[in-house]
Amino acid sequence: MFARNDIWCLGEMPLRSSRRADLMGIDARGQIVIVEIKVSRADLMGDAKWTDYLDHCDRFYWGLAAHLDRACMDGAGFLPGRCGLIVADGYDAEILRPAPLVPLAPARRKAEIERLARVAMRRGAVRLDPAIGQWGDEGF
Repeated sequence: MFARNDIWCLGEMPLRSSRRADLMGIDARGQIVIVEIKVSRADLMGDAKWTDYLDHCDRFYWGLAAHLDRACMDGAGFLPGRCGLIVADGYDAEILRPAPLVPLAPARRKAEIERLARVAMRRGAVRLDPAIGQWGDEGF
């Protein structure tokens, strides 16, 4: 689904806020997208940290397993005017509600894109030479 929408992502992307985005990527317009994935109702309802991700992206999506009840996604606590909604199963995904654009400040976007690029390059280098992996992503 991301490839079809020209969004290229990394999983488990460390953020400066000491959080890790489940998916963080860049779309064809250079906008930063974060997806918070939930596969259980308990995880969805118990997540009190997700708003921390909003400071690191232009578009934020909830990514829900197809079996989850989505009724709560329209509630004020899930900021439906700020958050998009993706539903996925083991085969594919669909954007049910596009995420509104809430642009980051240009300097912040540049810093986030540079961090994302460095982590992507590092992970690619580790695939070629696993000995490089001893330093971890945390420094980015």
